[in-house]
Amino acid sequence: MTRILIVEDEAKLRQHTAQFLAAEGFSVSEAGDGLAALQSFRTEKPDLILLDILLPELNGIQICRIIRQESAVPILMVTALGGEEDVLDGLEKGADDYIVKPFRMRELVARIRAVLRRQSLAQAPQSVLYLGELTLDIDGVRLLKKGEEVPLTATEFRLLAMMAKQPGRAFTRLQLLEGAIGEAFENYERTVDTHIFNLRKKIEDRTGKPRYIQTVFGIGYRFGEQR
Repeated sequence: MTRILIVEDEAKLRQHTAQFLAAEGFSVSEAGDGLAALQSFRTEKPDLILLDILLPELNGIQICRIIRQESAVPILMVTALGGEEDVLDGLEKGADDYIVKPFRMRELVARIRAVLRRQSLAQAPQSVLYLGELTLDIDGVRLLKKGEEVPLTATEFRLLAMMAKQPGRAFTRLQLLEGAIGEAFENYERTVDTHIFNLRKKIEDRTGKPRYIQTVFGIGYRFGEQR
């Protein structure tokens, strides 16, 4: 049974969330502040952490940074409406995804399952990815669209592979740059946007309405989940 740790200082919301997730078949533990969250993380060994940002003792960003030094457990951050800076900070500290309050419980369950699915895909060996009309050959370092090879630069390929391995996950520009090039530098946001613009011209049928590389406004980009 999948174990979820809920870290939330609002007792009613925490208890309601715990009851709903338990009814959905998850094993649930709870923590009401940052210090209790770290203790529960270390003793309970959860499969996913639902982590509110605004917490007493230690906030969610601090907790995320500490956990990432010890574990790759998926972290779904909870933020208040309009907290874009918190979301960016959380993602760059290692959170896997985020959800904005107020949210519907069905939406929360869907996001949890999506994060767990992406984690499973990321851990599995992936040499070839089939993504709609695209075929991404990781080992061969080449991309096909409808069977025809699409020429990519090395940086474009690394950017595409990084996102395509975890479809649906939002990446910040800083994460993409560090993943594709290995470091960030002045005007890095413009650099990432330029690479994404060039990638879209090569793989999208309509660059104004992209199917594959989607913009997450205020955050960065994600690779769209293909059906």
